[in-house]
Amino acid sequence: MNGRTVRDLRRANRTAVLQRLWFDGPLSRFELGPATGLSSGSVSNVVADLIADGLVEEAGSVDSDGGRPRTLLRVAPGSGHMIGVDVGETRVRVELFDLTLTELARAESPLTGRGYDVEVVVGHIRDGIAEVLADAAIEPGRLLGVGIGVPGIVAHTPDSGAVVHGQTIGWDAVPLEALLRTGSPLPAGVRYFIDNGARTLGQAEMWFGGGRGARSAVVVLFGSGVGACLVTPEVEHGRAVEWGHLTVRVRGRRCRCGALGCLEAYAGAESLLERWREEGGRPPEGADEETALTALLAAAYPSGDTEGDPVALAVLEETAEYLGAGLSDLINLFQPERILIGGWAGLQLGERFLPAVRRHATAYALRYPAEKVTVELGRLGPDAVTVGAAILPLADFFGRGGRRPEPAPEGPAPAWRAALDDRAPR
Repeated sequence: MNGRTVRDLRRANRTAVLQRLWFDGPLSRFELGPATGLSSGSVSNVVADLIADGLVEEAGSVDSDGGRPRTLLRVAPGSGHMIGVDVGETRVRVELFDLTLTELARAESPLTGRGYDVEVVVGHIRDGIAEVLADAAIEPGRLLGVGIGVPGIVAHTPDSGAVVHGQTIGWDAVPLEALLRTGSPLPAGVRYFIDNGARTLGQAEMWFGGGRGARSAVVVLFGSGVGACLVTPEVEHGRAVEWGHLTVRVRGRRCRCGALGCLEAYAGAESLLERWREEGGRPPEGADEETALTALLAAAYPSGDTEGDPVALAVLEETAEYLGAGLSDLINLFQPERILIGGWAGLQLGERFLPAVRRHATAYALRYPAEKVTVELGRLGPDAVTVGAAILPLADFFGRGGRRPEPAPEGPAPAWRAALDDRAPR
């Protein structure tokens, strides 16, 4: 026996139908059979359950070959809602989505002055959640969950939930989930799903961005710093890797993490702008990083027939070489089919920057894996991290067959439950 119960089988069947309708719908019952591998009887039973639960609805019909028209089915957009949060380098962005990931409301709060002060960030998240729920007139209890992408390593603990180790932003074992629960506008049954921002970006690109269809990919988050999400058949949901803190120069520039010679100290937007200043570049006084990077690009690539500033061009070329060399390590280590570059700085540098990055990645990598990889920009734009964060509770919902988590019972479990648990096969 493999330990699967009838309940497990039903949940798996519901998951299969829901996911197929979500990705490829609308579909008819006839099409769902081969798409999911389920028998026609199983499809009919699952669809009836999902319609009864309000998760699936009819969406018109199509003609069939010589028979009655076939009814099309789709996921009901209003049957569930998720919130995605991006704790970014310049702002905290909060977005509310329906079950089909259509945005319903958003709130943004700039990170200025005290920046990554924990109390400030927690306050922005709480306020943003309350604001988007009020704007869309959604009851908090209807949420499937709140996904949050953050800088740093996220450890999941039994006592404090998600704890963030964000060395580059001064967060040392910050119990973010517990802090959000205190004074939260959400009921206790609404879960927080907290993960590294590079992983939430990777989740979004793999679900319906530039990574869809690839068995292995690396999705790069290029902002003030750099990070990456690795997706392989063994790690199908993606794993954040602290790629930005790979050592690329012994005794090199000091990184935000405190170490010397990290890739982030050469390839992140913060270091790029700092090196431009050191060479005599002049970003606008008091400008944030996004505005300063825009000024650097304008200096390097002016409009008309004016020649670009050689200093700005040299800094960009050096950054492209470091980034390409960093990508070559990912190519040699993991041999991915695709590398996708996202994040606000990656998207802002865009197509002008990409050929140089590709050239250097190929030059530094082993020839065989380099010939098999493509390096492209991500396709989902600046909202990719929030979309990917919202996918975290959505994926959990699908994994439970479209059922919300049952509330935890109060008090000790009854004796009969403990006895059954003791006798359950391990």
